Amino acid sequence: MFSYRHAFHAGNHADVLKHAVLVQILEHFNRKDTPYWVIDTHAGAGLYALDGEWAGQSGEVTEGLDRLLGAPNPPALVERYLRAVQDFNPDGVANLYPGSPCLALHAMRAQDRLRLFELHPTEGQVLEDTLRRQVHAPRRQVAVALEDGFAGLKRLLPPPPRRGLILIDPSYENKQDYRSVMQALRDGLQRFAQGCFAVWYPQVQRIQAHEMVRALERLPVDWLNASLTVRKPAADGLGMHGSGMFVINPPWTLESELRAALPWLQAALAQDDQARFSLTTGAARGGAGKPPAPDGKPADAPAGHPGPARRPAARQADQKRSPSRR
Repeated sequence: MFSYRHAFHAGNHADVLKHAVLVQILEHFNRKDTPYWVIDTHAGAGLYALDGEWAGQSGEVTEGLDRLLGAPNPPALVERYLRAVQDFNPDGVANLYPGSPCLALHAMRAQDRLRLFELHPTEGQVLEDTLRRQVHAPRRQVAVALEDGFAGLKRLLPPPPRRGLILIDPSYENKQDYRSVMQALRDGLQRFAQGCFAVWYPQVQRIQAHEMVRALERLPVDWLNASLTVRKPAADGLGMHGSGMFVINPPWTLESELRAALPWLQAALAQDDQARFSLTTGAARGGAGKPPAPDGKPADAPAGHPGPARRPAARQADQKRSPSRR
């Protein structure tokens, strides 16, 4: 459990989808003056050096963020995400990658609150140091708990303003995480039925991953499920070939933003001709959900990726690949 370090995977294709959706949800929340809470059950270290020991060893960013930098005509959802990443790189070169805690705090107003859980002792300490050093927020606005987010979530729901986003993003290294996600959602919805819950999940060749998605789609709630497959599953059954974001009580703007963004992301992040996207929705009394948006067909990637935020090419070439993701 303590072997997992998200820095290996910072800025990869899964982070692109997860964080673009996160930024979009918070942009919608900010349209009202009413305060809200963001609760992140598996916060990680918060900020990652893309040219550092961990991310530099894996080079997964070359299959994610790097493909977007400078690409022409990004849709609005992607553009917001790239602007947020750029704000953490004022020198114009994307050498730092903000994780969910930093992206959330970047989007939040003074009246909003951020509550973070991180069980890994080293990651938790780095997270606290990062927030203290990088982000100048009032002490009362941010709280970090060095404990299991699945267990700790219960005592924070419902948040006092009765408005909030709960991000659930375990590593799924432990197969028990799939069950823990479902239990956390059932408990969370009992306490905070109107809350927005966003669950990231990997596309891997594990039966538990497929069963969890089916169970999510059977929940009697309004939901949206966006998935992005970037390559054919590996012949040896290892590794992650895509990912998804399952959002309960999604903002009404999210579906249209994703319908515009997913074809573009598929083209930009495709690693072979098996790249696909899917977008499905369901209602509280609607059973299996609306028909999916047409799956994305393989398309040409955006031509060229120059741009002011692109990292030096020398740091993108000949990188070693990391251990299998999640």
